[in-house]
Amino acid sequence: MKQNMRDNMFNLILVDDDEDDRMLFTEALEEISIQTKLLLFKHGQELLDYLFQPHAELPNLIFLDLNMPVKNGMQCLSEIRNHPKLKDLPIAIYSTSSSDKDISDAFLNGANLYISKPNCYSKLRKVVEKVLNLNWQDHISNLNKDTFLFRI
Repeated sequence: MKQNMRDNMFNLILVDDDEDDRMLFTEALEEISIQTKLLLFKHGQELLDYLFQPHAELPNLIFLDLNMPVKNGMQCLSEIRNHPKLKDLPIAIYSTSSSDKDISDAFLNGANLYISKPNCYSKLRKVVEKVLNLNWQDHISNLNKDTFLFRI
């Protein structure tokens, strides 16, 4: 991902219908030493409306919740992967679900990483920092089911 950074700034998007999760994620980002710009969306349709604008600034990484109203994460992932301009965007599924089916479906639909939402703030901060420090080019080129499920 480092090769995509402009002015050493990570452009991130978090799509999550849970207001507390959005707030905690924002706070965790503020505590790490990596410069970020974060856009927040409450559901997948808001994200797609933004991304499909002709001059939208594309993010370096999208954190995408699965269980949301209006348009869920899996529908959103599928639409992004089927769109020529967006199909290569790095996407990390960020969900409370740890079901094998959700993990498998996310992998098969083209997500790059699967993160089970941490159950405490300190773990969330560690997860966010580790994900942002990943060598994304290497991660994506060597993606398999073992590297897909992110563990801390």
